[in-house]
Amino acid sequence: MMEDEAPIAHGGALDEARKRYPLAPEPWIDLSTGINPVPYPLPALPPEVWARLPLGCEDSELRRAAAMRYGAPDAESVAAAPGTQALIQIIPRLVGRTRVAVLAPTYAEHRAAWEREGHDVREVETLSQAQATANVAVVVNPNNPTGRAFPVEELVGVAHDLERRRGLLIVDEAFMDVMEPSCSLIPALPQAAIVLRSFGKMYGLAGLRLGFAVAGRGVAKRLRDLLGPWAVSGPAIAIGQAALSDNVWLAAARRRLVRDARRLDEILQSAGCQLLGGTPLFRLAANPSANGLASTLGRHGVLVRRFPHEPTWLRFGIPGHETAWPRLEGALSGQHAPPASSQSSLAITTAIRRVNSEA
Repeated sequence: MMEDEAPIAHGGALDEARKRYPLAPEPWIDLSTGINPVPYPLPALPPEVWARLPLGCEDSELRRAAAMRYGAPDAESVAAAPGTQALIQIIPRLVGRTRVAVLAPTYAEHRAAWEREGHDVREVETLSQAQATANVAVVVNPNNPTGRAFPVEELVGVAHDLERRRGLLIVDEAFMDVMEPSCSLIPALPQAAIVLRSFGKMYGLAGLRLGFAVAGRGVAKRLRDLLGPWAVSGPAIAIGQAALSDNVWLAAARRRLVRDARRLDEILQSAGCQLLGGTPLFRLAANPSANGLASTLGRHGVLVRRFPHEPTWLRFGIPGHETAWPRLEGALSGQHAPPASSQSSLAITTAIRRVNSEA
C-alpha cells in the first residue's frame, strides 16, 4: 500500500465511533466485527508463563492441539503466529514476484499484503478466473463478508492445477470453526495449499492475538522460521492449548451462534433489510438507506460495519448479552435512544456549558 493511500477500514474501531457520536449511550454494542461475543472462559494461568520466555515444548504442544482441532497431519504441519494477520503479511515472501488472484469482495488485507511485496495482484469473482489468470490464488472460505463457501473438492482441484505450475493456493478459513469440519480443506490438504485458521474469532479472544497456518511440513517450517523465536506469548500458548482441547465448549458455542444468527436474521428482516449472506458469526444485509441506518445505530450506541464500495451493505455481528437485543431492535425501528450513561450525560453537560459560555 502506498503512503498516500487511505488505510484499510476494519471493524472494532470503537474509539473512532465514540468521537463521531459523542452523545451515544454507553456501553456501546460493537457489532462491527465477526468475533464471538461470548468468549472462552480464561483458565487460571501459572505465574511463570508471564515471567519467562515460552518453551519450545510448549509451542509444540500448542501446535499439536491445533493439529488435532483442525484435522492437520501433525504438529510439524502447523505454524503458530500472533494472529492470522501476521501470517497474511509474511506468506507473500514465500514466492518470487508473480501473478496473484484474490477472490473478491473479501478481506482487503490479503490484496494489500501481496501488493506490498511487489506481486501483480488482480481481484476476480470466480475460482475458474483465478486458475486461468494467476499462479497464486487467495480464497477466504467461508468468505468475509458474503459468507460464500467453496466445496473442498473444487479447492483441491484448483490446488492440484496450481501445483503443476509450481503455484500456490491460500485458503483463509478464519470463520471455519462455526461450519461443519467436513467443509475445511485441512483434512484433504493438498501439497500446494496453505490454510489459515483464526483462534480469536471463534473463541472470542481477539486480543490474545493467536492464529495458525497449516501446510506441508517444509512450508510450515519456513513460516515458523520467518516468524522467529517466541512468536506466540506464553499466556497465549497456555490459553490456546486449553481452548483448542475443549470439545464441550466448542460444541455449545456453535449451537448458540447458529440459534442467535437466526434470531438476528428475523430482526434484520423486520427492519426492512435484505439478507445477502454471512456465517453464524456475522450477517450481511442490504438496505437502500444503509449509511443513514448505520448513523442511526451509531447514535444509539450500536456499531456496525459499513462498506464504502458497497454503500447499501451493512455487516452485523452477533449480539452477546441479552440486554443488547432490545437495544438493537429499538435502534433499527427508529425508537429514541435509551437513557444516556453517565459518560454521555457528562458529554451533554459539557456541550451545554460550552454553548452558554459562547453566548
